[in-house]
Amino acid sequence: MQLKRTKIVDIFDPLLVGEKVCVKGWVRTRRGNKHVQFVALNDGSTIKNIQIVIDLQKFDEEFLKPITTGASLHVDGTLVPSQGKGQSVEIQAEEIEIYGTADPEEYPLQKKGHTLEFLREKAHLRMRTNTFGAVFRIRHHLAFAIHKFFNERGFYYLHTPLITASDCEGAGDMFQVTTLNLGDLPKTEDGKTDYSQDFFGKTTSLTVSGQLEGELGATALGAIYTFGPTFRAENSNTPRHLAEFWMIEPEIAFYDINDNMDLAEDFIKFCVKYALEHCKDDLEFLNKMYDETLIERLHSVIKDKFVRLTYTEGIEILKAANKKFEFPVDWGTDLQSEHERYLVEEHFKRPVILTDYPREIKAFYMKQNEDGRTVRAMDVLFPQIGEIIGGSEREADYDKLIAEIERRGIPMKDMWWYLETRKFGTVPHSGFGLGFERLILFVTGMANIRDVIPFPRTPKNAEF
Repeated sequence: MQLKRTKIVDIFDPLLVGEKVCVKGWVRTRRGNKHVQFVALNDGSTIKNIQIVIDLQKFDEEFLKPITTGASLHVDGTLVPSQGKGQSVEIQAEEIEIYGTADPEEYPLQKKGHTLEFLREKAHLRMRTNTFGAVFRIRHHLAFAIHKFFNERGFYYLHTPLITASDCEGAGDMFQVTTLNLGDLPKTEDGKTDYSQDFFGKTTSLTVSGQLEGELGATALGAIYTFGPTFRAENSNTPRHLAEFWMIEPEIAFYDINDNMDLAEDFIKFCVKYALEHCKDDLEFLNKMYDETLIERLHSVIKDKFVRLTYTEGIEILKAANKKFEFPVDWGTDLQSEHERYLVEEHFKRPVILTDYPREIKAFYMKQNEDGRTVRAMDVLFPQIGEIIGGSEREADYDKLIAEIERRGIPMKDMWWYLETRKFGTVPHSGFGLGFERLILFVTGMANIRDVIPFPRTPKNAEF
């Protein structure tokens, strides 16, 4: 009778000791002597390997030769208490099937240290390493935690379009979508590209945000969230930017800026706590290998109340700081990462929510304060990351919104549907956006955003 496979994450159950078990996975290492061989097997379900003990009296030496790092195996045997150090149990192999071999001369992930830069070039294989196995298991758990958080609070998961004719941020850094023959573009009488002949009959792009459509959902369902890919054609080759990344964007009717800040703080703390509870082994590995303050920092985020202060107060603190910044700071300037991290890491030593930014440096849809100079924006600033969440109370007044759009010269001819929400039963409402990869950067302690998404898309790079 064929044994049912047990995942390695489940093999350490004390109730299985003495039982016949079946495991399947990839060889991490093989060592031994002329009497016994030890194979470390991993199947991706946990950072832990299971040791396979191979008695050479039971197996032909030629048969065992292809069992090298990277090979894949099916092993049946008895789970027994381990005689050696480093593991509590091991499997005494009785039957071995070699699924696939990995030539040691060609397989790039041999048992030695590899740089993260090298592993980015091997993104098709890097998930087999301890580091990336840990990162992507944590990514899964955080994604699940996000859905759990919003579902338990009565939010509805709204799927907003990836192809859009609107530019939410007004930045213009969008990837165009077209089916036109780029080698023979149809032209109008005045020599411009004739997009009426394109698939959608107009210029369309990949979305930079689901927020505007999310507001439509919030003003009907009450509270929604989006969680999907977004795209920015921004030529930024930095450790903090991707051209394709995932965003979480809740939008909530009848929420003001204070409700919004409460939600953002509760949300981040929930996600961090979930990771600490469900990713213990992976976090301990990353804490040991990459950032020995990681777990302590995650606990501090849960424990500490986030500081809340206005942009104006933040500017005063930065100007009074006994520190030379690369970018000078004054009222009206957009804060750089160095400014945000100073407030969080050096001045307050805890996360900060900065509010009431100058109107001129924020988006058109943010609610204007009575002073005429600032808007009800909020940014959540985190250690080592800087801004991790950006949001605001939205402008609910139709006349004010139209005036701001016209003042900025934003082309809104295709946005009548968005503006009508302010004409028909407008309500106070708020929302924010969280870049999923920035959350994963914080929780894993990794330094480069390319290392927390399986296949990064950056300028001049769309491999795999």
